[in-house]
Amino acid sequence: MSAARARGERTVGRRRAAEPPPAMPGQVAVAGGVAEILGDADRDRSYVLVLDGVPQSHVDLDDPAHLEFEYVRRMGHVVDLAADEGAPLDVLHLGGGALTLPRYVAVTRPGSRQRVVELDEPLTELVREHLPLPRGARVRVCAADARVGLAAAPDDSADVVLVDVFAGARTPAHLTSTEFAAEVARVLRPGGVTAWNVSDGPPLHFLRTQAATLRAVFGHVLLVAEPGTLRGRRHGNTVAVASDAELPVGPLTRRCAGDPMPSRVVAGEDLVAFVGTAAPVEDASAVPSPEPPPGIFA
Repeated sequence: MSAARARGERTVGRRRAAEPPPAMPGQVAVAGGVAEILGDADRDRSYVLVLDGVPQSHVDLDDPAHLEFEYVRRMGHVVDLAADEGAPLDVLHLGGGALTLPRYVAVTRPGSRQRVVELDEPLTELVREHLPLPRGARVRVCAADARVGLAAAPDDSADVVLVDVFAGARTPAHLTSTEFAAEVARVLRPGGVTAWNVSDGPPLHFLRTQAATLRAVFGHVLLVAEPGTLRGRRHGNTVAVASDAELPVGPLTRRCAGDPMPSRVVAGEDLVAFVGTAAPVEDASAVPSPEPPPGIFA
């Protein structure tokens, strides 16, 4: 066993794009529950990773730049605007799933160095075997808790930190606090950007506190979500974006407005009004994100 494997890390490769993937294995027990890779009836060689009945990731093996899930597409827009088009980036992914965004970065920004922190090593092995990454992707996966993996990252080592971590359908409490956000800020280079997947529903108290938490650490924060979610009409995913530098509000707004499912960008005074009196969250008072309503994934 190599030293990299002993640390729970390895570089993930991919077979030729023309080679059909192996037959999917059905339901497989992993550390976080029961995983299954299901075919997408609408797209050839596309698959959905499901964990305990909750869709976690979508992958198109022939077109890794295709982002099916709406919130993932919004995170992709953040990556697109993080540097000049096609320029390689150093990206830290907290949460792996089926490695959808590492695939996206690998094909849209060739030469990028990416590190993924994913606690569920059997899940990563399942994905590596049946949904291999694009050829030449420089992706290293570390089997660790997201906060532990973040703490191990050097100062000023990432251009982008993407946070998409769930235990079941909820974000763990220790990944919601100002202390966690400060660690993200430590790892980011000056001008770097972080995007968090935040799941919440009416009355959006958790989302407001997450925005307040990011504002307590970063000088610039915005939210991106489907308008009905931001109005508190339904449970949904919001992408919270933060940086120590000015964020590209205009370009991001235009990209999100042009999506098949358009989304709204909330920044500046609108964000201040949205947060209202919500207070930042500290480790001592942190709680997981709310449980989604029954039947939402049916």
